[in-house]
Amino acid sequence: MSTVEFTCSGCGQTIEVNDEMRETILSVGCPVCTTPASDDDFAAPDEDDAATLGAGDS
Repeated sequence: MSTVEFTCSGCGQTIEVNDEMRETILSVGCPVCTTPASDDDFAAPDEDDAATLGAGDS
């Protein structure tokens, strides 16, 4: 299952979502503030963030 990063144009919240959640956000809006979402609000997760998140894992 692929993941993408959603950044709300209304409240600025950024969350990583799977395909099902992406479709839900496109249908009902941001899960935090309900601002309508578009395809432009989704992007591939930042590789630097992913590396940083996994840096402490052993």
